[in-house]
Amino acid sequence: MKKLGLLSLMVLFSSASLADVVTRTANNGNLVMEDVPEIPQQIVEELNRYQNVRSAPFRGFTASAESIFVSTRFGDVSQIHRVDMAGGARHQLTFFEEPVGGINRRPNSDNLAFTMDAGGSEYAQIFILDTQSGENTMLTDGESRNGAMVWNEDGTLLAFQSTRRNGSSNDIWMMSPESPDEASIALESTDGSWWGPVSFSEDNKHLIAQQYISASDSRIYLVDLASKEKTLLAGGSDTPSVNFGLSFSGDDKGLFFITNQYSEFNQLAYKAFDSDDVTIVTEDINWNVDEFAISNAGDRAVFALNEDGLNVLYLLDTKTFAYEKVQGLPVGLVGSLEFSDDDSKLGLTLNTAQSPSDSFVLALNDNPLKHGDMTRWTFSEVGGLDTSTFSEPELIRFESFDERSIPAFVYKPNKEGKLPVIISIHGGPESQFRPAFRSTFQLWMDKLGAAVIAPNVRGSSGYGKEYINLDNGFKREDSVKDIGALLDWIKTQPDLDENRVAVFGGSYGGYMVLASAVHYSDRLKAAVDIVGISNFVTFLENTKSYRRDLRRVEYGDERDPAMREHLEAISPNNNVEKINVPMFVVQGENDPRVPVTEAVQIVEALRENGKPVWYMNALNEGHGYRKKENRDIYTQAVVLFFEEFL
Repeated sequence: MKKLGLLSLMVLFSSASLADVVTRTANNGNLVMEDVPEIPQQIVEELNRYQNVRSAPFRGFTASAESIFVSTRFGDVSQIHRVDMAGGARHQLTFFEEPVGGINRRPNSDNLAFTMDAGGSEYAQIFILDTQSGENTMLTDGESRNGAMVWNEDGTLLAFQSTRRNGSSNDIWMMSPESPDEASIALESTDGSWWGPVSFSEDNKHLIAQQYISASDSRIYLVDLASKEKTLLAGGSDTPSVNFGLSFSGDDKGLFFITNQYSEFNQLAYKAFDSDDVTIVTEDINWNVDEFAISNAGDRAVFALNEDGLNVLYLLDTKTFAYEKVQGLPVGLVGSLEFSDDDSKLGLTLNTAQSPSDSFVLALNDNPLKHGDMTRWTFSEVGGLDTSTFSEPELIRFESFDERSIPAFVYKPNKEGKLPVIISIHGGPESQFRPAFRSTFQLWMDKLGAAVIAPNVRGSSGYGKEYINLDNGFKREDSVKDIGALLDWIKTQPDLDENRVAVFGGSYGGYMVLASAVHYSDRLKAAVDIVGISNFVTFLENTKSYRRDLRRVEYGDERDPAMREHLEAISPNNNVEKINVPMFVVQGENDPRVPVTEAVQIVEALRENGKPVWYMNALNEGHGYRKKENRDIYTQAVVLFFEEFL
């Protein structure tokens, strides 16, 4: 494969002036590339199969439970489809140019409420789809940001989160789909926190509401819909804690919720409304509960544990709180749990290291703790790849600067000799890398012969409340030191090449890439920053107002002089002189989270300092690329970048 020679690279990056920047476009001008070389046709052809992997996650049952709804992509973006039998054809129901987001079926019908934004702006609108006629109607105002949809028991009212009141406050609203112009506020946000609906009571008189302040502080309230009065159910004490509402109990006498008030981990709990007592259902389990659904009759529920990034599924008797593990599930990730209207079936999405997200149905019987067979309903295309040969990751732990153990997943190709390494850093920062199906990782292993390591540095979720707070405020760069410790670990591995290491990450992971380049350029060969934060102060000042206070809790308040000084000091664009590694910056023009200005300023700073940088900006995307035509070129360019520099 032809590569740019040293002379070409010297010419390409010898001057920082804008006049020397080579700009080209693709996809009808929507993808702008600066100093990104033409992609050789050989790369385009070799990567084609990896770029044609599909998925079909479960999105709900029809009212009869004879069919299911899934989302999948046959064109450029993901749309809603109906599947009428296991392994059956997918009947497309929506045909938009933008991907469909959340989906929630209206009770007593097959009509669907769904969300969709434009160009990745994340200003999602709520629509109602008549699945028989295919007609859809927008229910929201076309300007605000909306989501978190919850129907009441008879489908007459839809509760949702919206910024409609003033553009920045995350309030709870309610509407009738027949009269959306009469939508009204059920609960106002007055302090910059996020509010969303969780569950209606059987009589439609009360609503469980969720307040989210930070990754370590969330609270649950009971709202009287007639008086608008709210009663605190969980959280809000002097010691912040995680509390997520799940559902009313079947008799409306209590609440199922997730809490870490009594443990390092997020436990499943139950609280009766007439008592202050709390029953911890998963008291003996030291892992997070991260998925839950309750049957329509209320006699059983299902929950999933996050055990070191992998899911284990349990059935729960809601009367006795006894639970039993669901047998026969593949080792992987579980999501989208939902009972059919008659409670005879449980729908779910399964994803493993060797199979993309597909829809499954678990047969149930009268015993709340027993189940029948699991049936796979969708078989997603994988571009002709033999996914049974895909690398399954090894979970390792390495010691960081403070002797703390840091977990990471290591993927290795079946290849002899010392392997180059790509470190993939997740965003959040309070997210968690989980070993899902990742065709991109396999692509890098197959085409570049690289090992891929995905660490869960301090600040990641899934490992307890102490761990998630270890990078807050003035401790931000401690997480960067974890990458330094990982580089130390790589040096000790006989099959990994310490002299050929790249870092790759998006959003907060993009900041980690930039910060790693600041601190460890002498140990890195390449860096790919995707929608990353380059300066915490400008990020906090320019991120959308509806999320600014939420981010200040995590990163620090830039209005405080001491914190502002600290944030400026650790911001990568103020330390560009320390970056001595080729950089590829990828951005979406409409990103509401990490504004395009974050990418522009780091690219300009790198160029002014004579540093090599490729820049790609999609004018019709936001926080990451959702359109296949953009993703394809981005993936090809990353491979070319790694071939050149790694």
